[in-house]
Amino acid sequence: MLRDEDTEADFQRFLRRVDEVANLLQGLNSSDSAVKEEAIAETEKRLREEGASREEEEESRTTVNRTVINTSDMARAEAVDAGAFLAALEKDAKERAQRRKKNEQLANALKEKGNEAFREGDFALAIRRYTEGLQKLKDKQELYTNRAQAYLKLHEYEKAISDCEWALKCNKNCLKAYFLMGKAHLALQHFSESRHCYEKMLQIDPQKENLFKDCVNEANLEEKRVRDEERAAREVQAGNAAALSIQELLQRINTPGQDILYYTAGIRLLAEALNNCTGQTLFRTNNGFSILGNEPVRGAFCAERKSPAEVELCVSLLLLWQAACAGNEENQRLLLAQPEVSAQLPELLSSGTHEIQRETLALICLCSENESSRRLLARQELSRWLQVLMAFVRNTDEEADGAMSILSDLIVADRFQTEHRVLLSRALLTELMGRFRQVNPAGTALTVGMVGSLCADAEVRAQLARSRECWQACLDECSDGSSPENSQCVLAVLGLMMNLLLESNDTIQDFAVPISGRCLALLSHQDGRIVTRATGVLSRALPASPSAVEEVVKGGVVKKMLKFLKVAGQLTSSYAIKTLSICTKSSRQAQEELVKWDKRFQVLLKLLESDNELIVGNAAFCLSQCLLIPGAATSLLDSNVVLLLLRQAGGDAQRTSVQENSAIALGRLCKAEPRHIPQLRKLNGFSILNSSMKYVHSS
Repeated sequence: MLRDEDTEADFQRFLRRVDEVANLLQGLNSSDSAVKEEAIAETEKRLREEGASREEEEESRTTVNRTVINTSDMARAEAVDAGAFLAALEKDAKERAQRRKKNEQLANALKEKGNEAFREGDFALAIRRYTEGLQKLKDKQELYTNRAQAYLKLHEYEKAISDCEWALKCNKNCLKAYFLMGKAHLALQHFSESRHCYEKMLQIDPQKENLFKDCVNEANLEEKRVRDEERAAREVQAGNAAALSIQELLQRINTPGQDILYYTAGIRLLAEALNNCTGQTLFRTNNGFSILGNEPVRGAFCAERKSPAEVELCVSLLLLWQAACAGNEENQRLLLAQPEVSAQLPELLSSGTHEIQRETLALICLCSENESSRRLLARQELSRWLQVLMAFVRNTDEEADGAMSILSDLIVADRFQTEHRVLLSRALLTELMGRFRQVNPAGTALTVGMVGSLCADAEVRAQLARSRECWQACLDECSDGSSPENSQCVLAVLGLMMNLLLESNDTIQDFAVPISGRCLALLSHQDGRIVTRATGVLSRALPASPSAVEEVVKGGVVKKMLKFLKVAGQLTSSYAIKTLSICTKSSRQAQEELVKWDKRFQVLLKLLESDNELIVGNAAFCLSQCLLIPGAATSLLDSNVVLLLLRQAGGDAQRTSVQENSAIALGRLCKAEPRHIPQLRKLNGFSILNSSMKYVHSS
């Protein structure tokens, strides 16, 4: 093998030599005469050393081609000037570069042949091709990582680790090398080493956090599996009665030729015995998931029309799997990996037999709670899952909540979102919001929350934001939030509306007035969370329609926002001051009411001292709009308004709107009431304003 011939020391010498030659060439071509003379001297020294070593190399017939300049060349070189040395070195460098280029072409061709063999599943051939490529170019990182990947496929984990280490010598930040080395260590049950590799991967690229989490989770689960199986084996060796009974029951269930009642009774007893992790582990290690290999059991499980005895056996089997899989991801993986099980679960859900449907839902709910099992579920025919689960959601039975829970879990799976995101969101809102609300109010909040999760996808959000049916459904749901159950629904719908209002379109403009009116009514709600979200929806809906601004101002929104700003937390305050800034921008009535209800602008001046730049910028904007009202600037005499605005206008806020709005407010303040000018001059305000004018587009 290549690494037996080339030691690490030889490899490091090779890399150093490349760097040294590059540095010499750079020095010889330098415009600095001192640097050039030093490079020439070093070149002469190296050429003499090359000549001296050449004779020894000729005697040993080494295969390493050190240089094309021999001793006689050196003797002649010593007789010529520095220009000849430079020419000789440049010629040698060019020849080396040509050889490397040719070798790189050959190595790339061999890499492609190796990749083709890998894709075809011939991993041994792929390894040979990658090895041949490394013989042409031994510092090619991709050949090491590709060969390591092939070694992993052949379960040659130590060799894979060695190749990853060589790849890291070529490139210390090679992500693929750390990833593959982590997999190899994991296969060897070197759990701490595996996690260390994944941590290095995250250090190199923090954007790989999701991959890092998946890898570490896999390592943790594998370590847990190994520990659980070791503990279960010790229980058996110690003669633990419960452990031995599980083995005995599994043997009995696998006995052929018995009637259905025999198997049903055995399965029920076994389900009761799996009451802890050790029992679940023994079930797995004793091939408990091969139970469908028993023909009568498989026949009852897969029968399209089941007899009462077959129904009982099927229910018992579902209960057994629930017991085996509860909180056990490894068992869930093995169960869902069985084609017969994954294919049959949707059929059992739509079987029409209540007991079977109930236990199937319970099993799927249990499995859909963790990410790895969700991925296995989402590999199936998703349109079929959607059809079956939606049928349950429309029922009044308790299973509706279970179906909703499964849908809620499944929509976070990437494949489910990609293939069915728009279909599911429309079905939930247009069809369910009408009927589901009457038959199952408790599930509506979960329904809307699911749609909100789907709206993380920009395409879904854009489509729903254009849907008139969607907006009408949201308005209908916000009509009554008096009861605790309805409050949860209203809270969820307001969150969805805030999400949808990130978009801008004609439909939103058409609905801006009723949306704003509904939110204005909710500002008196007893639930503070609803008040906060209603304020947030207002702050996003009002910019779409001047008519909406006019309606909410008439409805007393200014007084309500000022009340919130006096007592509310930062989130509500940010929404409230944004709402006020929108209203005062286009409504003279809003400006007049703010001046009337905020005596001497005590609320706005307090907001100018906030640490939140968004709040400060909007407060300065509101103040600048209100200063257009006669007498407003005069009411601020003897206040610290000039100091506050100057501090913000000349500050270093990240949002330029802070400096801009503060500078505009100062200009309007002094224009409306010149008696503020001495204070401005005293605080060196003119120079500060002059420096902040770059932020001001217009006043």
